[in-house]
Amino acid sequence: MTEIDTALLAQTVVWWTFAISVLAGLAMSRSDFCTMGALSDIFSMGDWTRLRMWFAAIGVAIIGTQLLAAGGLIDPGKSIYTAPRLMWLSHLVGGLLFGFGMVLASGCGAKTVLRAGTGNLKSLVVFIVMGLVAYMTLKGLIGVVRVATVDRVAIELSTGQDLPRLLAGSDAGLRRMLHMTLGIGLGGLLVVISLASKEARSPRNLLGVLTVGAAIVAVWYLSGHVGFVAEDPQTLEERFVATNSGKIESLSFVAPFAYGLELLMFWSDRSRSVSLGIASVLGLLAGSTAHALLTRSFRWEGFRGAEDTANHLVGGALMGAGGITALGCTVGQGISGMSTLALGSMISLAAILAGGMAGLRYQSWRIG
Repeated sequence: MTEIDTALLAQTVVWWTFAISVLAGLAMSRSDFCTMGALSDIFSMGDWTRLRMWFAAIGVAIIGTQLLAAGGLIDPGKSIYTAPRLMWLSHLVGGLLFGFGMVLASGCGAKTVLRAGTGNLKSLVVFIVMGLVAYMTLKGLIGVVRVATVDRVAIELSTGQDLPRLLAGSDAGLRRMLHMTLGIGLGGLLVVISLASKEARSPRNLLGVLTVGAAIVAVWYLSGHVGFVAEDPQTLEERFVATNSGKIESLSFVAPFAYGLELLMFWSDRSRSVSLGIASVLGLLAGSTAHALLTRSFRWEGFRGAEDTANHLVGGALMGAGGITALGCTVGQGISGMSTLALGSMISLAAILAGGMAGLRYQSWRIG
């Protein structure tokens, strides 16, 4: 494959990711798909409908991703979520920080992008703060502390930490069978349980469930199959084009914030370009803006006062640090990571939910 073919392949992956993210942005805006909002509904009204929608989307993503793996179209073992080193403390601490932060910032990473598309200036500030702190946690001062502390605590596994590899070991045939059976079994069970409620099966909710779940699967296919180069012409090694991690990726909304700001700051550096993650952020923003304009719901909104400003600044910082430490957010770990059936993703998901509930209790205490 020539260099120009590789460049064109990267453009294909980026543009298709952008298109898929636009559709996801439209569907998430239409269905009010929001993890923090789902937890708030439970905390304030005892309404589980939106959380059911989120878990149903996880189920759809698990089914699709594991079927792609069973068919040999992608290899989830080459993602950041399934590494043999299970950094359980990083997942736990990062998830708690992210969950608490998303409550203070009025939404997770994806919701921050969606709200920015409706004219919410508070979300624009959260985006910038979150991106800066995420970059510091990736490569800066906070990153040095992260590597020297929580990242040191880990369990070394002989195989990848995803369930198919843990159970099958080196048996490739058994592993493929487990991709199919666990994917359909666990994912299907999650969908059935989540959609048991009549309210959760409304057309509006199903739109969010199917679109978000399918978007995760589609981007896995783009990065892991369409964008896979078995032998890069420059390095002679395998490569996943247009990904910041150099591995197979799907939707996530923490590290792409950092890489997006980096691209803007080093725009003249020809070694940097729009990646899959950056394209997904831009696509989600475009979809949200289009929905706001079509429904005439676009409104400029600013901070109410000093406390509101402080909450969003602190929340954005906590999400930036927590999301990088946990290797993802409510979408990155909560759906993309969970679709690989990785143990670390399960820990991060539980920690994000716990952190979110703690944040809601803190806000309730402050008001009371």
